[in-house]
Amino acid sequence: MLYSHIVHYYIDKKGCTKEEANEIAQKVIMREAQRRICKDSRCTHSSNNHVDSNGTCLILDCSCIKFLK
Repeated sequence: MLYSHIVHYYIDKKGCTKEEANEIAQKVIMREAQRRICKDSRCTHSSNNHVDSNGTCLILDCSCIKFLK
């Protein structure tokens, strides 16, 4: 759903072609997905798997102690 909103925004508001809008949407989605992954080389779990208050990973066998951006 977010993907189609991005595509339509770039087609309607920015005047991009459908192909250009698709390329931009893919880049935006990939960037947002990478932003939500822990950068700790031992972890690489998503931010959804981390406790928000202190960033500790919820996966039992993971040694990550803080979500790294």
